[in-house]
Amino acid sequence: MKRITKIVLLLMLACVLSLAVFPGGGKDKKEKYREPEMVLISGGEFIMGSNEKETNDYYPAHKVRVDSFYIDKYEVTNAQYYKFCKETGKKLPKFRGIDEFRCSLDYPNHPVVGVSCYDAKLYAEWRGVRLPTEAEWEYAARGGLTGKSFPLGDDIGPEDGNVSNHSDGSAKVGSYKPNGFGLYDMAGNVREWVSDYYDEDYYHHSTYRNPKGPAAGKFIVLRGGGWFAGKSCCRVFVRWALKNTWIDFNVGFRCAKDHPAKGSVKGE
Repeated sequence: MKRITKIVLLLMLACVLSLAVFPGGGKDKKEKYREPEMVLISGGEFIMGSNEKETNDYYPAHKVRVDSFYIDKYEVTNAQYYKFCKETGKKLPKFRGIDEFRCSLDYPNHPVVGVSCYDAKLYAEWRGVRLPTEAEWEYAARGGLTGKSFPLGDDIGPEDGNVSNHSDGSAKVGSYKPNGFGLYDMAGNVREWVSDYYDEDYYHHSTYRNPKGPAAGKFIVLRGGGWFAGKSCCRVFVRWALKNTWIDFNVGFRCAKDHPAKGSVKGE
């Protein structure tokens, strides 16, 4: 009986030590490399933006129609971006090796950070894909829901996404519930670059079908909040903007590509 008790105590001690050594869920370097997975999103119409306040850059809410497209199921990971760097000779991300930002191959399946929009586009080209448009991103993030602020409904709880009120860093991609389209981390974890130039008044004159943002600009749009952002910043319609050369510990990306048939899967 004493031997069994001793074994149990040793196991408990090992668990405590592992938590101390591996903060934020622990290093996952023994996990297998994950190839990028894409989800087909059937084209359709939705209400983009919000009428919450007329002075916000996501006002007014307006109808938009997007053609069918594919989008990454998960945010691009450290391991995936490392493969790109290794095969192309591209420099590794700025925050490489900083444990607080989970930015190394010790965390292969955490979202890559410290990547500018310029470099995100280079990665996408290397994969034969592209960054999503802002409209595609919001349509995908809403997951088929109408009039909701978050990918899973009216609120976001600790089990729904990695946001600042219960986080000390990024989480492995896919650690939280997917939305109605089967996409993960569309709120929280990291903010994500999209392809559109930023214009705070763009929604006042946006095109109805497949809007791609203004033709030029000083800044690029980001979406999705992140682990360092509060709940209100992670709402599906909230917009952010940074220079395309900017790098940040709370910014990553995912990729998209056209559906060959255009229109909707249902024959639009």
